[in-house]
Amino acid sequence: MAAEQSKRYIFLVDDEPIQNEMLKDYISERFSYQIKTYESGETALQDMHLNPEIVVLDFHLNSHLPDAQNGVEVLKKIKEQYPHVQVIMLSGQDKLEVAIDSMKHGAYDYVIKGETAFSRMENILNNINELGSIKAANENYKRVITMLWAAIAGVALLGMGLLYIFR
Repeated sequence: MAAEQSKRYIFLVDDEPIQNEMLKDYISERFSYQIKTYESGETALQDMHLNPEIVVLDFHLNSHLPDAQNGVEVLKKIKEQYPHVQVIMLSGQDKLEVAIDSMKHGAYDYVIKGETAFSRMENILNNINELGSIKAANENYKRVITMLWAAIAGVALLGMGLLYIFR
């Protein structure tokens, strides 16, 4: 189980298997993530315990199945239970309202399927990785500052104690 947790995952969730495979091939050539593909949001949600860093989610997920959840419903569940996961919505719809609705529910970005989708996805993944690096550096700086303040406070208390002793 520890080996599973150390892997960096991207989940690709699209009910078009060819779209999933093409995107998987494109990403795997450029990034060092473990990539898992899913044809439904329900199956992807079952594997969220693997703690993916990124989920690429089709907006019109399983539109041919009457009881299947659509992309926005899956997005809401992911963000409720795993707010740190970056979700990229992927859709054939070039509608501003759809993009705004996705972002309103916590999507990191919205990509329209088409000839530039993969290169746009690459740019977004690079941005997410850069954001992760910045957040990690920020956390390290916070720890260093906390340790410095603790050391300064300790020296100050020591100094006050010495003043009291030698008074």
